[in-house]
Amino acid sequence: MIPGEFGLELSGSGKERSKVRENETEAISDETAGSIPEVHRITLPLLLLAAVTFFAGLGRGAITDSDEAFYADAAREMVASGDWITPHYNYEPRFQKPVLYYWLTAAASLVLGHTETAARLWAALAGLGLVLVTAAAGRRWYDESTGLLAGAIVATNFGYFAIGRMALPDLPLAFCISLAIWAALVATLEQERSPRKFVILAAVALGLGFLTKGPVGLIIPALVVVPVLLIERRSLALSPADIGLGFLVMMAVAVPWYVAMWVRHGNEYLQGFFIGDNFERFATDRFNDPRPWWFYLPILAGGLLPWTPLALVWLGPLTQFVRRRRDVGTIDLRLLLWAALPLAFFSFSVGKQPRYILPVLPPLALLLASSIVERTQEWRGFDGARSRPRRATGVVAGSLLSGAFFIILGALLYRVQPLLINVAPVFTQVAAGLIAAGGVVIVLMALSPQWRLAPVMIAVAAAVALPALQFGGLSSGSDDTVRQMARQVQQQRTAGEAIGTYRVFVRNLVYYTQAQTTDIITVQQAIDFLAQPARALIVAPVDLLDQLERDHGVRVVRIAELPYFNEAGVRVRTLLWPDASQDLTRVVLAANR
Repeated sequence: MIPGEFGLELSGSGKERSKVRENETEAISDETAGSIPEVHRITLPLLLLAAVTFFAGLGRGAITDSDEAFYADAAREMVASGDWITPHYNYEPRFQKPVLYYWLTAAASLVLGHTETAARLWAALAGLGLVLVTAAAGRRWYDESTGLLAGAIVATNFGYFAIGRMALPDLPLAFCISLAIWAALVATLEQERSPRKFVILAAVALGLGFLTKGPVGLIIPALVVVPVLLIERRSLALSPADIGLGFLVMMAVAVPWYVAMWVRHGNEYLQGFFIGDNFERFATDRFNDPRPWWFYLPILAGGLLPWTPLALVWLGPLTQFVRRRRDVGTIDLRLLLWAALPLAFFSFSVGKQPRYILPVLPPLALLLASSIVERTQEWRGFDGARSRPRRATGVVAGSLLSGAFFIILGALLYRVQPLLINVAPVFTQVAAGLIAAGGVVIVLMALSPQWRLAPVMIAVAAAVALPALQFGGLSSGSDDTVRQMARQVQQQRTAGEAIGTYRVFVRNLVYYTQAQTTDIITVQQAIDFLAQPARALIVAPVDLLDQLERDHGVRVVRIAELPYFNEAGVRVRTLLWPDASQDLTRVVLAANR
């Protein structure tokens, strides 16, 4: 076994391990049967790991000028207005998403105040929940070592790290979907003494998923569970009473708020949400630009980093399968369907967003962890003698590439220092050094006789690198530009002046000023906004004001000018060729008189 970390030994070779895995689908061992899994020894290290990667520095950095501002401000307005039924953003009804994330964030703000930490808390908690669900599935379907490694992969991948630190419902949705799929498969396919517990767990997860983002919270679990049931052709371990109870629980969780919205707003809301925000988002380019069918493949590869290079361990089994020298095990097929069917569903849609694909990562983590453990773990044969695996090319090569990724990431972070105007340079330099050092250690370990420990080192390096990025690259602990600008606006807004935003702080300024803003889209709209007889304030890039004065003769009073780096808009070019003159924006607060 992998010493000290990935704990349990497996009796027999890889073939015996596969056979044990198949048998576990017929009858769950006494240790796990009949109850929701207890707290096991892998839980504490995973909790500590997730606490570092999801929660360290969670409140650093302002609410970004992106979708997270919708949820942060809507929760703030929910508390301020006392209306816990209809969400409002920018003091207008917001019908685009269901209410659960608003409720959770509003409740957190009652305890923690209207802070960035409160706004992002439930996204981070969902990340922690995904770690534990993945580990429970790995432990149940494979072994404790696989559960631990799969949980570590979920806790340390860059995709979940990025979304888990934003006030968005996508990671809570991924958690609900993953929990529903896992609990439903356990309840229906495994010989539980009391499957009803898992039925209720799946039903609650389905209801919460529907209350988080609508029908997709039901569609994706059904898309996975139904084909698995048809393929495995097992008799369901459920009674009609269990199924009926699960349906009633799901409806009790999911439906009441929609009924309340229908009573308050009529059919207009139901049509706008289910047809406009769901069907049209999936089938048309109304909300998102059309993207090619393969759009999610590089997104998955990037989201799974730094573990993506370890997928090289799949080359051997894939080759053997193509040559018909290897079959796909029951559990492996189950996980492949769990990953592939949602991927196909989202790839088929017209409107694509990178974060839609988040529910696919847990099954990929389980498959990857199983393959890594199989190639790195010692076992005791039937004769009692220990066997050690030969150097696995996929593990070594993948670890070398992962180490190189950390080294390059550290170098790129060091390179973009001139753009990080709200972060002290020493923080960036230390963070870059720690990230690169982690990559060096991974490379050295992969080349050493202790190569089997390289995956452990990848998890440790990621646990250092992710918070290092948070503290040294992605955020400030004090005054980000939007906070400074909000204070300027509040000081200047002495008589309830109208506030307009043009292409900057369009979504997050309302959260910090707690005042309604007008989203100005075109130059003509900016001219009309500034032409109103009452005094008005506008926040815009300096280029717009120069254009208004130069080309249209508009007179404005410039009040404040601040540099701004949009961290949410970082692209590969920004990292490779940072240019302060191009990547930093000068943002101006001006008045029409």
